[in-house]
Amino acid sequence: MAQVTTRTERTIEAPAAKVRAALADYEGVRPRILTEHYGDYRVEAGGHGAGSRVHWTLQATKKRVRDQLVEISEPAEDRLVERDTNSSMVTTWTVTPAGADRSTVAVETTWNGASGIGGFFERTFAPRGLARIHDGVLANLDGAVRG
Repeated sequence: MAQVTTRTERTIEAPAAKVRAALADYEGVRPRILTEHYGDYRVEAGGHGAGSRVHWTLQATKKRVRDQLVEISEPAEDRLVERDTNSSMVTTWTVTPAGADRSTVAVETTWNGASGIGGFFERTFAPRGLARIHDGVLANLDGAVRG
């Protein structure tokens, strides 16, 4: 099994503290910024930052649906880490200041990919697909923190 990684980044017109707070708000902001690829969203514990546990289904393609139970940690002031307890998938959100009222948000997801020919296709196509999904979430986040 090879590790698969995808990374997406966007500059957002809002201070880093505001962006971090919005990302960590799993009760209010997060359900509003998710794209149509996410369904069955519910907060199972917490709801704000570290210690939260959230469930959703991620439909990356018509046939590829992941049932995710995600535990959230904040190992550093600028990071929010989401670990899927149902798989090896880990998503790290990093928010860094890019000026007084701007932030750079990077989202990186890694998981253990399949082996063989299926793994080849997964390593080739899945990162691009997930990057498009994350880009949509980042665009929605940008709109949410501006509004």
